[in-house]
Amino acid sequence: MAIDIGGTKIAGALVHPDGTMSATTRRATPRGGDAEDVMAAVAEVVADLSRSPLWPFAVRCGIGSAGPVDTSRGTVSPVNIGAWRDFPVQERVAAELAARGADLPTVLAGDGVAMTAAEHWLGAARGHANALCLVVSTGVGGGLILNGRLHPGPTGNAGHIGHISVAFDGEPCACGGHGCVESIASGTAIARWALAQGWTPSAGSVRSGRDGADGAAGPGTARDATAAGVAASAAQGDPVARAAFDRAGRALAAGIAAGATLVETDIAVIGGGVAAAGDVLFGPIRAHLARYATLSFVQNLQVVPAALGTHAGLIGAAAAATMLLPPSSPAA
Repeated sequence: MAIDIGGTKIAGALVHPDGTMSATTRRATPRGGDAEDVMAAVAEVVADLSRSPLWPFAVRCGIGSAGPVDTSRGTVSPVNIGAWRDFPVQERVAAELAARGADLPTVLAGDGVAMTAAEHWLGAARGHANALCLVVSTGVGGGLILNGRLHPGPTGNAGHIGHISVAFDGEPCACGGHGCVESIASGTAIARWALAQGWTPSAGSVRSGRDGADGAAGPGTARDATAAGVAASAAQGDPVARAAFDRAGRALAAGIAAGATLVETDIAVIGGGVAAAGDVLFGPIRAHLARYATLSFVQNLQVVPAALGTHAGLIGAAAAATMLLPPSSPAA
């Protein structure tokens, strides 16, 4: 059983051993309510899943959530869900499951770690023993595969590349640091910088779904002032838009090189809404990476797009449950 909790939607599914999904369901994440309003939406997702004839066969539950997370305590404080601060989501979900006859072991993972688990299981990092996976969207998150195993760290935040500082004199980041990758390369940062440099959304710029909230770069409506619009303008040759993505690509390249040098990963997989910009983003990353990944053991580092798209959250929650439960668990 998998639950994916984000600022826009709360999704659920029963995930089979081959990664296919059944009984998929979703609710909008409540806006403007309190913590119990958000939990009520999670409970509705669990209730939907419990009506499936496959419900009795569930053996574990993975919960993937926007962060910050603290997996040592089972709590979340998502930046994009203001009502939840140190919310005990793992305990509350376990109680919902038990109330519906499914006393399952549960695992909590941040969304970057869940995406990493998914891409290693079925996606672009499959077959790689050491990988860094990134989610580039409204923020920048990530996770690590080391020696063939998911490596979430003590609180579930290992691999959080978004808060590596890559600009010594950079602007303040929401985390309290300065010059973080996220403050330069997130969808929000790309759009903010482009607008500050005089970029104006053109009539041909386009908006992604969810009102551009995820910083995505896919198709939609006109005159989009998010990263989607910047990507569209960059693809058409706008110099400011291209500079915004070059700047973001350089920050990501520096962060990826630092991470790869530290733990010797051989592939970096990039997903999230901003990655939908394609070569507009990947071209600058690869060009700048040659300047940062110079040592012999990282010179052949691959940078590739994620393969699982919008399914990564649910597949990753299920994969994290399988990978993170101890071997002695009855459900393992």
